[in-house]
Amino acid sequence: MKTVIIENKEQVEEIISRCDICFVGITDLEGNPYVIPMNFGYQDGVIYLHSGPTGSSIDMLAKNNRVCITFSVDHELVFQHPKVACSYRMRAKSVICRGRVNFIEDLEEKREALNILMRHYSSREFVYSDPAVRNVKIWEIPIENVTAKEYAVPHTK
Repeated sequence: MKTVIIENKEQVEEIISRCDICFVGITDLEGNPYVIPMNFGYQDGVIYLHSGPTGSSIDMLAKNNRVCITFSVDHELVFQHPKVACSYRMRAKSVICRGRVNFIEDLEEKREALNILMRHYSSREFVYSDPAVRNVKIWEIPIENVTAKEYAVPHTK
């Protein structure tokens, strides 16, 4: 079994589109890794996240706005021989994106970002009241670097 690098943008976006959540890596205030699962939206090379207006992740991002976001699909346990433990591997496809969080403050831009987020989960149209929009923190992450791989691909003869 081998690992294959995915370079095709459409394949990368297809993996992202199939995920229900992403895992966001942040650096905490002591310099340690901190990873949280989050709902997301994606459009035109930008990832959108949302959270409450305050909290530990917001404090961390105020100090260091760099993030690493991971997406993963098609998990399947495979092996080359059932009695050889070291031959077991998880087949999967993953995308890792790196970027810097910008917080959107403009109410109309927040609504647009919320629509992008909600389109990932629902085909319904939504209306957002001003108090609700004011009380949500919208994270905008333009992707600076992306890598994608498919793991445990069978060798072809």
